[in-house]
Amino acid sequence: MAKSKSISSHQNIEDLAFFGGSPTFSKPLHVGRPNIGNRERLLERINDALDRKWLSNDGPFVQELEQRFADYAGGKYCIAMCNGTISLEIAIRALDLQGEVIVPSFTFIATAHALQWQKITPVFCDIDPITHNIDPNSIEKLITPKTTGILGVHVWGRPCNIDLLEKIARKHDLKLAFDASHAVGCSHQGQTIGNFGEASIFSFHATKFFNTFEGGAVVTNNEQLAEKIRLMKNFGFGPGYDNVIYIGTNGKMNEISAAMGLTSLDSINDFIDINRQNYQQYRQKLSGIPGIKFTTYNENEKNNYQYIILEVDDRETKFTRDELVEILHAENVLARRYFFPGCHQMEPYRSYFPNTNLLLPETEKLTRKVLSLPTGTAVDINKINEICRIIQLVVKQGKKLRERLDRENSQKH
Repeated sequence: MAKSKSISSHQNIEDLAFFGGSPTFSKPLHVGRPNIGNRERLLERINDALDRKWLSNDGPFVQELEQRFADYAGGKYCIAMCNGTISLEIAIRALDLQGEVIVPSFTFIATAHALQWQKITPVFCDIDPITHNIDPNSIEKLITPKTTGILGVHVWGRPCNIDLLEKIARKHDLKLAFDASHAVGCSHQGQTIGNFGEASIFSFHATKFFNTFEGGAVVTNNEQLAEKIRLMKNFGFGPGYDNVIYIGTNGKMNEISAAMGLTSLDSINDFIDINRQNYQQYRQKLSGIPGIKFTTYNENEKNNYQYIILEVDDRETKFTRDELVEILHAENVLARRYFFPGCHQMEPYRSYFPNTNLLLPETEKLTRKVLSLPTGTAVDINKINEICRIIQLVVKQGKKLRERLDRENSQKH
């Protein structure tokens, strides 16, 4: 593996690649680079599936993954599917959600689309600026006679205020479910995250620290709901042949994806250990830097440490989050904006609800601040130190950077 170029030459902002210097890294460092477990074990499983010639339709690897993941996530039942979005859509339909469902705008667009795709109106709720999760105190004023549910999102794997959400749902007779795409391996008050609400929906996309190439699952403690979801994800087929007893679609996970999931589960603790070490190193290097807020995890709970999240306050740094992204990209650090610009600012919701931004002040602020840095197996301690030195440099010379950026912008125009 090629060693990173030292940042020792980056003594001033003029040395940055953004201004014509050499990039710190010769190859791009990605956010969400796929983790690969024991490759030999994965190939053994794939060969087993090929030898059996049972590649789909609830094969033995899918059945094993469902059992093992249910145990890991803390729920009684797990239904594995082809991806997280289909998992969301089927869970929403199985819960008989209709009319309006309250959901945060600060989430991946699939959370909203899974509702709108089924002619359910996503009613966007503001977030708590501290947790980045849906703000329970903003929910009740959004409830109307058409409201049938609340869909919370455990952003960064940090659980929503589950207790308060459950209280609101009971009070107003609403269904409560959770998009737990970020929350594999996380806990709330000592209980793993699959224990809460009517259902928890997971994504096993390749960019997640636990992946099945592409996949997802619904975890629930409700046996009737689990059986309904099983029917719906397989065209409504009941026991026996040619026995369709319910309306359904094709949401099945294949055996090759399940083989990857089982191999990922074998190594999941190793993946989390790497994430934790990276998180601790980033925290040590970046905490206390003016204008850079480092998002932390509750050490009394289980965390997967999957995301390294900063908030950039341009009033202190003198540069914006987007300018920092450009600077990092030039150094081959492919930092990302999450979840910019918010679902409410994307189509069709921007056209459907043109004034929603006025109701979501905290969401609007956060989407302009949040920055995600590379972690997982994409980096090591040395690379993290180099990334942090870049950020330390631009913050330290923020005033000088601002002057240089303004001067170049004026020359362009």
